[in-house]
Amino acid sequence: MGFFDRIKAGLTKTRDALNDTLGNVFTANEIDDDFYDELEESLVLADLGVDTALKAVTRLRYKINNNNIKTVAQAKEALKEILVDMLNVGDTQLNISTKPAVILVIGVNGVGKTTTIGKIAKQQVESGKKVLLVAGDTFRAAAADQLEIWAERSGASIVRQNEGADPASVVFDGIQSAKAKDVDVIIIDTAGRLHNKANLMNELNKISRIVNRELPDAAKEVLLVLDGTTGQNGLIQAKQFKEIAGVTAIALTKLDGTAKGGIVIAVADALQIPVKFVGVGEQADDLMPFIAKDFVEALI
Repeated sequence: MGFFDRIKAGLTKTRDALNDTLGNVFTANEIDDDFYDELEESLVLADLGVDTALKAVTRLRYKINNNNIKTVAQAKEALKEILVDMLNVGDTQLNISTKPAVILVIGVNGVGKTTTIGKIAKQQVESGKKVLLVAGDTFRAAAADQLEIWAERSGASIVRQNEGADPASVVFDGIQSAKAKDVDVIIIDTAGRLHNKANLMNELNKISRIVNRELPDAAKEVLLVLDGTTGQNGLIQAKQFKEIAGVTAIALTKLDGTAKGGIVIAVADALQIPVKFVGVGEQADDLMPFIAKDFVEALI
């Protein structure tokens, strides 16, 4: 299956939930205030969030009034165009243009961070890249063990130390190993939770300083992994991590498990950070590079 078919299958719960409400909206006889009110409510229920839903409907009103749109079917196509535009907030391709390139992966525990790293590693190895995983989450028991399993599965190499080691020192060792082994892509795992926000910020800043010092010219992505099933809580997490870590890209996981896949649009619109991956299943190829137009077509 291609991206569209897999994303369509993965968004079944969201689409079915939307169809229960949007289906009624788009069978209306005329475009009136009730139409707009019901549309906004449907989008909020799909977890676009109040602000993003209101913005989408406001833009649709403007488009309808200024483009001689008369039918509900035309309004539906106009809405799709608006949602695609709201998703297009930056390049959705990973920036791995240098050798080595660095992907720093962040996010709270339980969102599927380690699995996401493993899936990206497998995709990169299959595309011919030499990949090194760095086990920078030294606070959580078995985090490095999980990453090692993914390294074996994906064909990547790994640098790790004992639990409780200084994450920055693991990252330093990883970079030296990458230089020695002529690695293409370094993927760094980080702790999902420290005692407080200040500790987390200090840890991530320390890791970033080492990456910038040792690889000043490297392309660097800060990839935030969010669990799509947490909905608006995920958006709150994203806002906090954006402040802390200068997020450049987002991966939304577990979209197949939620009826609220509209969170993808809310996150992109609220943070103005591109969604670069969406996860719709357990297999490595179920973490897919994001295509806004296909996503919206699969959603509506």
